[in-house]
Amino acid sequence: MNRNSTPFVFFLLVLTMALWGGTWVAGRVLATHMAPLSASFLRFFSASVFLVLFVSHGQGGFPKISWRLAPHAAFLGATGVFMYSWFFFKGLQYSTAGRAALIVACIPVCISGLSALLYKERFGPVRIFGTLLSLCGVAVVLSNGNPMTLLRQGVSTGDLLILGCVAAWTAYSLGGRSAMKHLSPPVAVMWSCLFGSAFLFFPALHTGLAEDIARASLTDWGCILYLGVLATGLSYAWYYKGIQAIGPSRAGIFINLVPIFALLFASLMLGEALELSLLLGGCMVIAGVVLTNRT
Repeated sequence: MNRNSTPFVFFLLVLTMALWGGTWVAGRVLATHMAPLSASFLRFFSASVFLVLFVSHGQGGFPKISWRLAPHAAFLGATGVFMYSWFFFKGLQYSTAGRAALIVACIPVCISGLSALLYKERFGPVRIFGTLLSLCGVAVVLSNGNPMTLLRQGVSTGDLLILGCVAAWTAYSLGGRSAMKHLSPPVAVMWSCLFGSAFLFFPALHTGLAEDIARASLTDWGCILYLGVLATGLSYAWYYKGIQAIGPSRAGIFINLVPIFALLFASLMLGEALELSLLLGGCMVIAGVVLTNRT
């Protein structure tokens, strides 16, 4: 098979989405075995090592960063690594993997909505309808099919933490707009992981990193390497290869497969039930994302 062919690129993108869908299963397993900050640091430290080697090899040396761009990379590390990963692992201590993945699936809608407000991007009736449809789908997931329960009982702790993932990644994505003007995507991701790992190290050390490392099982290390090397380092490289080959709009559509893979893997590997409210809410979220991101 010609590795530059469109079918091969599609295969890489589908494989990338499967890896990203599997993060929720691996994260759920790891969240029950070690502290959120320890899991976060170990994930992104392993990702940083891989990305430094990968990017350095691709660019013929370690890509340095100027003092002027360092604050941009630090912001990406603080939001997309430190905050997102803490909400990710802490939320998965309380929420199921499939449920969390469906909540996070509304991130593209949040990014589009805030981009319209902050950057005056065009936001017509179809995109408005898609935004409302996706948010209604999240409400269906959060309320187990009865949105009125949100008014009576509010949002659960686990769901609230996963909503923190949505806020953190939205901030990371919007902050990345300015960073990507001066840094290539792989370099920006590498530096965000380096800064994020640095931010995580001392808090993780304070909350039991050494103890968590000492008692980590082979399963735990397998999850860490999966999250750091496969689902962060390697999959980002494949995703950017897809963007280069078929463009960001066509590549971005594949992200809608992530919650589908997450639900499938959570059901097969963790025995999580595929409730009707999850399926209905998930379809609404994905349909809303597609409408919101129509060109």
